[in-house]
Amino acid sequence: MTEPALREDLEATSGSATALLRTLVGSMLRPLGGWMSAAGTVRLLGSLGIPPATARSSIARLVARGVLRRAPGDGGAPGYSLDPAAVPMLERGDARIFGERRPATAWCLVSFSFPERQRSLRHQLRRRLAAIGCGTVADGLWIGPAALERELAEVVAEFDAVLFVDAAVRSDLSAGLASWYDLPAIRRVHETFVDRFGAVDVSPAIGDEEAFALWVRALDEWRVVPYRDPGLPPAALPADWPGDVSDSLFRSLRDALEQRAIGHASRIAGPDRVPAVAR
Repeated sequence: MTEPALREDLEATSGSATALLRTLVGSMLRPLGGWMSAAGTVRLLGSLGIPPATARSSIARLVARGVLRRAPGDGGAPGYSLDPAAVPMLERGDARIFGERRPATAWCLVSFSFPERQRSLRHQLRRRLAAIGCGTVADGLWIGPAALERELAEVVAEFDAVLFVDAAVRSDLSAGLASWYDLPAIRRVHETFVDRFGAVDVSPAIGDEEAFALWVRALDEWRVVPYRDPGLPPAALPADWPGDVSDSLFRSLRDALEQRAIGHASRIAGPDRVPAVAR
């Protein structure tokens, strides 16, 4: 059985062949009816600059991790569908990546204590909390926006931890955020996204393949941002905080590119296309 943490791989960075495939699968496979041809998937990854051998290795990796499963299409064409166990993971990701940014007005606290013989569990829990957007208040005490309550409840259920919901912050929130979170690092992910995609051409003049590649790369870059900045309140952040700028840019890119990208993916790898047999 595949471990949920291995399937989700919340600490995955963007830009690698496997990361781009995860983004492709998460954003395209369901709109395509739940199936993509093997040859078409390799071809789509080729549009992202990924060589066929690397593409096939990445596909095999997601099969092993319980994200994809091999599923012949009509006529026995080789292809892939989602592993049903991966659907809740993708739906959680959708809510975080595409959901409206809601600045935190209340907070959750996670408290835990592990004996030294269980320090590996302590390390695992810290990594999970950091991956979903929590900050460190003290050793064994982590904080996150109350909007993360459901995700936090799932995490603490796996560990010997206690979740406190709707905790009030009674000290200077600006000082607190600077202490709990690595704000310079979070600023960088916002600014990097804006620098990389703020001036790209999204006009109808670009071809569908280019629109597809641009959208997948932008989405792959963006998907980590809402986990690094899970809704930190602007009123407690520096006045030049780039969060609203990057969020607005992402939504404009989505409006301009997403449907074109899905249409291109459908023509290349969708179930209505008769694919060539992958070799």
